Amino acid sequence: MKLIPLFMKDAAILEPKVYGDHRGYFMESYNEQILLDHGIHHAFIQDNQSLSAEAGVLRGLHYQLHPKAQTKLVRVISGAIYDVIVDIRRQSPTFGQWKGVILSEHNQRQLLVPQGFAHGFCTLIPRTQVVYKVDAFYSPEHDRGILWNDPELAIDWPVTEPILSDKDQKHPVLRGAELNFD
Repeated sequence: MKLIPLFMKDAAILEPKVYGDHRGYFMESYNEQILLDHGIHHAFIQDNQSLSAEAGVLRGLHYQLHPKAQTKLVRVISGAIYDVIVDIRRQSPTFGQWKGVILSEHNQRQLLVPQGFAHGFCTLIPRTQVVYKVDAFYSPEHDRGILWNDPELAIDWPVTEPILSDKDQKHPVLRGAELNFD
């Protein structure tokens, strides 16, 4: 597995080795030892999966506060997404900066989203399925979000009128968000 560090400390793209032939392909989507060899020490305890029926579904930007903050390892098993992370660690030199990457069933890339980052994605094609591992259980009382179109963040989403949940339409902008990542 190849690890591609991002300019934001602790965030990375993982590219598994894919072995293909006339039958299809095989790959290891997760190997704890390979991650440990790259200095990634997370005990993932839960897998989550979502299906978005239409292109243009935007989920996010989500995070959980300490002590229930989550690291996520995100991948697409069918379809494609534009996946975005935002550094929300106040003392970080990249605080408030974002990075977007395309994850798809074809490129097999995975995105490591460390604690202290807000995460969201927009589906690029219908019937997209996303799976991700987390290292902490969901905690409704620690669940928070940032408005997807915060003008100060100026995220270059691939849609201007996304399909959003009621919850995701009501998040505050980063400047007004509750953060406890220092």
